[in-house]
Amino acid sequence: MSTQQGSEIFSAIVAAPFGAMGIRTEGERLRELVYLPSHYAEKAPVDAAAERTAVQLARYFADADFRFDLALVELGSAFQRRVWDMIASIPRGSVRTYGQLAKLLESHPRAIGQACGANWFPLVIPCHRVTAAGGLGGFANHDDENGFHLGVKRWLLRHEGALATDMPWQQQSIFP
Repeated sequence: MSTQQGSEIFSAIVAAPFGAMGIRTEGERLRELVYLPSHYAEKAPVDAAAERTAVQLARYFADADFRFDLALVELGSAFQRRVWDMIASIPRGSVRTYGQLAKLLESHPRAIGQACGANWFPLVIPCHRVTAAGGLGGFANHDDENGFHLGVKRWLLRHEGALATDMPWQQQSIFP
């Protein structure tokens, strides 16, 4: 990886199988995780919270069953936190649709999608496990079918062993 302008906002940048992950901390808590393309240079953690996060990310990339245990800055509206709590309960290897979560939360699929897009802690709160009823859906506020972010979502679902039987569409349609 080579140096990328903008990396100074991160407390650490770690390599990931799909590129890199930017880590931002605030005090002793994780403030944000960001999916980054591979041209971002790795950056050593600047504090203990960034170091803990980097170690746990590496463990997740090596073992999809790893469970994160990180102190998070409290962010988001009450509704977003309810959605994120629901997302955090989706088991590894499974997916739920925006519509399924909307029914459980007595809301609307679009509101669920917006809460997913506002997730400051992807992987820790695994919004990649939320899909559209007829396909992969968007990811991290992006919906370009061949773009970087949906490529990350595909990698994460493969890594976690999501099976076609858990999805309401055919696996080959989302995993080119």
